[in-house]
Amino acid sequence: MITPLIVLTILFIPTLVAAVIAHRTATYGIINLGGVLGYAAAFALFSVGHFVITDEMVSMLPDFLPARRPIVYATGLLEGGLALALLPTRTRAYAGIGCIAVLILFFPGNIYAAINGVGPGGHQWGPVYLLLRAPLQALLIFWGYWFAVRGCGFPSVQRKLATRSSEQRRTL
Repeated sequence: MITPLIVLTILFIPTLVAAVIAHRTATYGIINLGGVLGYAAAFALFSVGHFVITDEMVSMLPDFLPARRPIVYATGLLEGGLALALLPTRTRAYAGIGCIAVLILFFPGNIYAAINGVGPGGHQWGPVYLLLRAPLQALLIFWGYWFAVRGCGFPSVQRKLATRSSEQRRTL
């Protein structure tokens, strides 16, 4: 049951360190970097779990799925790739969207594991674990949007929208 606490620590420590640095140096953009580094570290942890506790991860998938072990390895590689793609500014927003998609698409696996009491990280508690997991999942989705997607921004889209709205105001 310690896994959610580890994830929260991984998210918040770099963000809080960046906030302290920003407060002392007046470079507030660094707070976003701290949030992204925490998010990347969390996804790196998720990825490593697929290779370290593979059997527990396999048990989270229903028996009717073919090739459950290769699926676990592939999703571990996917999460590791997303963690790396969060680091460069150029790919950050796209990686953030990918992370959010993964969190949404993989959540049914967490529900299955909790209902069946299988898998790592508290799933053995049964459905009550979802009372912790669902808010954590929502926080991870929000975190990805706030720091990776919104924080990085898709600047070309923002510029186009800003240009259109200023052109519309001039024509009125």
